This record gives sequence, structure tokens and C-alpha cells, in this order.
Amino acid sequence: MAETRTRRGNVPAETSSLVGRGEELDEIAGLIARSPLVTLTGVAGVGKTRLAIRTADRLRDSFADGVWVVELSAEQNGDLIGHDIAEVLGLREQSARPQSEVLADFIADKRLLLVLDTCDHLVDACAALLRRVLSEAPHARVLATSRQPLGLPGERVLPIGPLAVPEPGTTGAAGTDAVRLFTERAHALVPDLILDPAAVAQVCRLLDGIPLAVELAVRRLRALSVQQIAERLDDRFALLVGGSRTPLRRHQTMRTAVGWSHELCTAEERLLWARLSVFAGWFDADDARAVCTDERLSWLPLLRLVDKSILIAEGSRYRMLDTIRDYGREWLRRLGEEKALIRRHRDHYLAQARRAEAEWYGPHQLRWADWAHRELPNLKAALDHDDGFELVTALWFVWCCLGQVRQGRYYLDRLLRRHKRPSPARTKALWTYAWAALSAGDTAAARDRAAEAYEAAMAAGDFAAAGCARQNAAAAALVCGDPDGAERLAAEAAELFGRAVSAHIGLPLAEVTLAMASGVRGEFDRAVEILTRQWARCAERGELWARSHGDHARSLAELGRGEPGIAEVYARAALDGKWRLGDAMGSAMAMDQLAATAVARGDGRRAACLLGAGRRMWTAFGPPRSGAPEPVTPPARGEGRLSPYEGPVASRGGPLPPREVSPPPRRGPVLPSREGSHLSHEASPPPREGPPSSRGGPVPSRQGFLISRELTESRARALVGDAVYERLFARGLAMDPAAAVARIRDTRGFDHL
Repeated sequence: MAETRTRRGNVPAETSSLVGRGEELDEIAGLIARSPLVTLTGVAGVGKTRLAIRTADRLRDSFADGVWVVELSAEQNGDLIGHDIAEVLGLREQSARPQSEVLADFIADKRLLLVLDTCDHLVDACAALLRRVLSEAPHARVLATSRQPLGLPGERVLPIGPLAVPEPGTTGAAGTDAVRLFTERAHALVPDLILDPAAVAQVCRLLDGIPLAVELAVRRLRALSVQQIAERLDDRFALLVGGSRTPLRRHQTMRTAVGWSHELCTAEERLLWARLSVFAGWFDADDARAVCTDERLSWLPLLRLVDKSILIAEGSRYRMLDTIRDYGREWLRRLGEEKALIRRHRDHYLAQARRAEAEWYGPHQLRWADWAHRELPNLKAALDHDDGFELVTALWFVWCCLGQVRQGRYYLDRLLRRHKRPSPARTKALWTYAWAALSAGDTAAARDRAAEAYEAAMAAGDFAAAGCARQNAAAAALVCGDPDGAERLAAEAAELFGRAVSAHIGLPLAEVTLAMASGVRGEFDRAVEILTRQWARCAERGELWARSHGDHARSLAELGRGEPGIAEVYARAALDGKWRLGDAMGSAMAMDQLAATAVARGDGRRAACLLGAGRRMWTAFGPPRSGAPEPVTPPARGEGRLSPYEGPVASRGGPLPPREVSPPPRRGPVLPSREGSHLSHEASPPPREGPPSSRGGPVPSRQGFLISRELTESRARALVGDAVYERLFARGLAMDPAAAVARIRDTRGFDHL
């Protein structure tokens, strides 16, 4: 998210022109205006996805809450469709409720367009989910692409046909859409090429105007003339229909066009095509080499497959279109290699996951976070074919640290239900599930699984696993309003980690929990003492994730003891770490904390703008709720004894969120000058500033620790007045989250309002 302008939705940029289709685009827009669900149907390669994406782009300004594209081609599990949609929408984990219920609640009052692309293999699951969601979201619209209708009441189905082709023997055929597509793509491939209009028309007729088939044929122009392409297609199609010139059915035409591309590949290219079909998403040359090479295929003609339109390249990464992948998968089965390649694919990502896990508590966190965000489709594909605990538990940091809680809980729960026999692997799955459940706000499940994991770990003498279980229990106690219990359990966890064979990231996390428990009781100096040790421990290892939790807790503690200047420094550090790792919700929490520090320094103008920017983040990434999932952040105001301020606080909330929100980062955020951050994380903690009296302004009451957003807003309004507050809040609200973070990293970014 390096761009700074506001964006609405996540519609991808188109990489080539769309030829024709003006009438279809107008009809789709009209149907969407009148119907909750519009499904584009048609054969593979006919252009359903292109039409859906172009429609989404055209309708950006028609939906106040955005236009969001969910690509389902790589998803093989119908149970996870709701999670895929929630991830695209930036809806963070809410609870253990059914995902359809969570989505329905979130979308209920939204005016948005949801594009579900490639529902073919998940029709029943998509229909079941949309039945619930659309029944409670009167202003939402869904545009789906599928080879068959979803079968829901109110669905409007628009069959998408091929492009118009010239009639046999007609003249002036250059104006038909299929010929225009062939001609445009041909000249883009070979700029000075002279085309025979009659031969082009014949090719387009033989391919029945199916866009993908036409584009595949164009690729042959590097080796054949258009006349040769026409002759060979004519002979091939005649052979398929017994020597006559009877047209093929359109799905046969598409398969035949793909099959012809297959035959024109060398033996090595065909074998690689088949083997690469096991990748669910993007991959690079190293991935392909690890999974696909052996004595039969010792080199990878990847660029040749790109030249022949079998692979799509973007930088050093590659992927296949669904139709191409499906054809390759069929050949992989015919070759008898499908099971072996699925296993090799799983083993490759298991090896990567083990390395990532081993290096997570160290200086390579950012690289592995980027890897996890980027490779999630392939990781899910590997997990869908895996019946053991190794891969899902090696990826615990993805589920628990990088926001993929829904996916993790699904895979962990599936295996824990299936495998009941005690084992070290199952124990690891138990404490990982407890952690993920806590992140979802399901404290009951977290406590149960943590207790089970602790007993099993202690019986096996696995102190690291026992420490993780105790840390999860401690965090659950803190969230539930029991700081004394949290301190006892966290101290036990720290002692267990000290007895473990190797250093574990759970130790600095347990220290954060200890500090939070002290802060909740008003023991701010003790909290700071603990967090100073925690910061040094993380800095020594070059670790960022646990340190960002400690930075947030340190900001709370410093604010509690009347040091808003120092609190701001640590809140900035927390925001920097959380944003760089792709922790969207943690970034929003840090933004609110920065607003609280501004109020404490008497700067209501800055606080108002920061609160607006924070509200924008919460709007984009999901609203805050009670029972915060982060172990360092107890529940918001109103959750019993953890609420520090007595008496109700008026919640005026400021203006409504804007109609434009940015999508949450999916592959990890990309910030300007990632390497040159204004915040130093290398040698020592942020410096202490002068005494509180030198800064002035109100400070939080020493009776409490956490500061509610409502209280921060109330104090900011009191400092600047309602009119100024509303204006500056709206200014922050209008900022793209990436732009807001970039301005905060520049310490002067919000000074001149």
C-alpha cells in the first residue's frame, strides 16, 4: 500500500485492453442496480472474469463502501469461502460464530459490491453463504462468475457468449470483435506483421470467437503465419468431427485450442506444464525447481511457457489461468504423477514453514512475514491435502501473529477432532489453537485448549510447550479481567520458558502480559521495569513482533505514570512494527494510542486528526470490539474491572466514516522507505524525555491504565471545541491508512493542521 491517494475497494488493474463487450457491460450494470445477485455464466475462456473486473471498475463510484473482488480459483475448500471474503474485506476475526453470521452482520448496513470470481467448483458452498448474507444486507450486491448459476432466489443470470465472428464468405469482417481482438493482440506481439484478413476471419470462426482461444492462437504467430494457423486448426477440427466441417460445441472448442497449445509444446514443456498445475497461486523459479525437477525434468523452460501463454509472469513470479491449470492437472493424472507432485508440493512448503518458524524469533521476521502473506494460497493448498499436524503447527506464527486466525482455527480444529491420540505434535496444535482462539475473542476455548496443552506438555517434559500453554492462559485471564491470575500464570510461563532447551518467543510475550497485569493495577513503574527488559531481549535478537507488543504496552504504562512524551515515542514504535508486519488491527490500536498521547500533551488538534485516521483504519479493517484479541490489550472500556475510568463517557463519535476505504494489506504492507524508518530498533530503547511538567497538558488518572477511544475524543473536544474537532477529525478520516502511517513516521506530519 505504497500509494497515498484514497482507494475504494481492491479492483485489480487490467493489463490489456478489453475488446468489444459494450452491450454486455451496460446490461450487467443494469442488472446489478436491480438485483442482489448477478451471475455471469459461460464456457471457460469466454471472458467472464474480464467482464466482472471491468464492471467492478466502472461501478467504483456507485458503492459507498467499496467494490471488492474475491478470487476463488485457488480455494478448494468450501468451508473457507467466508474466511476468504472476510480477509478481502479486512474483517478481522470476531468470534467463534459461524462465518456467514459474522459476514452478514458486517455487511448488513453496507453499500458495497462483492465480486466472487470463479465459483464453478464451489457452487453449493457459495450459494449457502450468500443465502444468509444477502438476506440481511439489502444494499449489498454480488456479482459472481461461474459456469453454472448459483440457484438462489432473486439471482439474475446473464450468459456470456463468445465475441462476434465474421460470417463465411462475408467481406468487411475486420469490424467484428473477434477479428479486432486477434488483430490487436497480433500487432502487440509482432508490431510489423501483415495479416491476411481472410485467414484471420477463418481462425476466429474456427475458434468460435472465444477470447482465450483466440489469444492462444495469436501466440502461434511467432512460429507460424496466420494462414498456417488457419490450415492446421481447420485440419484438426475436421479430424475431431469425422472429416466434416460441423462446428464443435464451444467447450470442446476451448479444450481443443488449449490442447493444440499443449501439442505445440516440447516434451519438457508439457511435463513442466502438468507439474506446475499443483501450484494454487503465484510461484517463483525456486519453488518450481524444488517441486518439479527430477531425473525426467532437470531444467525449467519457464520463459518458453510464458512466451506460449501457458504461464503469466509478473516480475520473478509466475501463475496459470484456471483453464490452463485444469488442463495441466488432467495430464498430471494421466501421467500417474498427481499424488507424488501433491506430496512434493506439501513437502516443499513444509520445509519452508519449518525454516520460517525456526527464524521467526529473530532478525528475519519481516522477510518471513512477507513470504507467508505471499504464499498463503499455496500453503492452504498444501494443508488441504495434509492429514498431519506438522505443517499446520509449523505455521503457528501465520495464524497467531499475522492475522490469519480464521484459517488457522479451521485447519487446527479439523485435525484435533480427527486425531485424539496424545503426541507432541498434538500438544503443539492445542496451544496454537488456544492462542488462535484467544485472538478470536473465544476465551472459553482458549482456556480449555491451554489447560489440555499444559497437562500434556508437562507429562512429556516439554517446557516450551507448557510455557506457551501457560502464556495463553495468562492472556485469557487478563482479557477476562483477572490481572492477579494473569500475573501468576505469566510468571509461571516465564519460568517454564527459562527451562526450555532453546530461546522461545513466548518469553518476551509473557513479559508483556506481566507488565500489562501490573499496569492494570496501577503499578506503572514495575510495568516499565519489566518492559525495559523485554525490549532489550527483543532488540538483542533483532526481533520486531513481540517488541511491537511491548512498545504498545510501554506507551500505556508511560501515559499512566504521566509521561506522554515518552508514551508517544513508544506508540510510534508500536505502529511502525505492526504496520511493517501487516498487523492491520494492531496498527489501528496504535493509532488510537497516539491520539491518547496527543491529548495528554494538550494537543487536541493533533488528537482529532489521529482519531479520524484511526477511525478510518477501524472502518477498513473491522470495528473494535470487547475482548480485544491481542494478548497485550485487555478489553475496551466497559468490560468490568479493567475499565479504568468511572462514570459514563459521552460517545459522539464524530462524522460518519467516508465512503472510501483502503483494502487491508494482504501480502504485508509496503511503506515508503521501509529500510530507512524514522524509528530506530537497533541499539537501545527510545530515549526518555524531560519531566512531565515541561510538556503540560492533562494526563491520565493514576487510578487506571487503559484509555478508551471515547474518553480521548471527549478530552480532544474539550481542548479545541466541537467545530474544530469535527473538521480535523474529518481530515484524518479522509486519509488513506498508508498515507496516515507515512505522515506519522515523519514526526512533523501532523504538526501543521
